[in-house]
Amino acid sequence: MVTIRDIASLAGVSRTTVSRVLNGSGYVSEQARKRVMEVIEETGYVPSEQAKALRTKKSNVIGVILPKISTETASRVADGIDTVLNREGYQMILANAKLKVEKEIEQLKLLESRRVDGIILLATNKEDRLLKAIESLSVPVVALGQDLPSISSVIYDDYHAAREMTEAILKKGRNRIGFIGVYESDHAVGVLRKQGYLDALEAEGKTPEEGWIQKGDFTAESGYRAMKSIWESADRKPDAVFAVTDRLAVGALEYLRAIGVKTPEETAVAGIGNSEISKYVTPSLSTVDYNNEEAGMRTAELLLERLNSSGENREKIVMGYRLLIRDSLR
Repeated sequence: MVTIRDIASLAGVSRTTVSRVLNGSGYVSEQARKRVMEVIEETGYVPSEQAKALRTKKSNVIGVILPKISTETASRVADGIDTVLNREGYQMILANAKLKVEKEIEQLKLLESRRVDGIILLATNKEDRLLKAIESLSVPVVALGQDLPSISSVIYDDYHAAREMTEAILKKGRNRIGFIGVYESDHAVGVLRKQGYLDALEAEGKTPEEGWIQKGDFTAESGYRAMKSIWESADRKPDAVFAVTDRLAVGALEYLRAIGVKTPEETAVAGIGNSEISKYVTPSLSTVDYNNEEAGMRTAELLLERLNSSGENREKIVMGYRLLIRDSLR
């Protein structure tokens, strides 16, 4: 294995000169630089990234913690992050939190031990133990999806997106709107989207009846079960159902189809996420587009700005959205 010592010997220069050539720092005469580069080319020498990181105290690697690595949203966000990091000469390490706060904390510590320059966390909760783990790190962290105190974040406008979609459903003449949410540990999806739904109803003097609000766990299967619970427990059947994710909405659509309820003629359905499948289910699903790729890009840019500045000011970026009214609500 060729080392810096070997390169220096073959080129007839010091190891310091070789290091300066490799790192692009310090003065090196053009003649010495040319000779070092010739020897590197002749030997096929590839510098150790770990050794380089120790010398420069910079790895040019960013850790990205995804809540669930197999989801379409996570994939879109990761694509956006990678676009920016690749453009700026950084590499990306993906870590899977499996929708568990314990795994988020574990992955934060693991990435820090691997000497990443910074971490992007697609956060699913705001628990104190997660916040304490972030505060204990020696590398900067930027969050996407949750407004976490003390660190910069990129968030979606969950409250207004959910409220506007509920208002759109009401404008279609639907007055009995059911709701499929998730647990409140996910503040953005479980709390803010539900509050948007409730406030839109309250503004029109409406209150959801008992049984009209159910919870799922982000899967289509749980959306199916939640829709079944709504249908079987409510005295009056809803004429519309709003789910906080497209997967939950697709599960609700499938249950209604299974029992012979027509959508949208009898019961309309809407979701959030603009997933690929939302365009191709029958009927096509009304949803909210958050532009996850752009959110990933903005998060990566925010982290790199943090890395390149000496300040530690907290910054919050709120992403826009657009409603997509399709056949499930027409």
